[in-house]
Amino acid sequence: MASQDERATGMDLQKLIRLITLGLAVAAVVKELRTPPEERQWNGVLGFVPYDFRVPTLARVKERMWDPESAHLISPRVFGVGWTLNVGRLVELVRQRVASAD
Repeated sequence: MASQDERATGMDLQKLIRLITLGLAVAAVVKELRTPPEERQWNGVLGFVPYDFRVPTLARVKERMWDPESAHLISPRVFGVGWTLNVGRLVELVRQRVASAD
């Protein structure tokens, strides 16, 4: 069972991560609003953190979250700031590992 100090440290870390994510989201929106309207894309990279504020599509969800053929296990989020897990790639890697173990 975690001590009260360990729980407090975990909660502080969660708050810090939320604050950083919010700050990055605000920075991405400000960046887009400072761009001339005809050049706004609502997706891109803010420093090294990807963002995408376009309306999600089924094709983009599939591309980023279920693409077993991709070389990447981590991809940009479908909507928001940061990264998401390509579950399709993870499943494919597990299948390959199991097949090679037989």
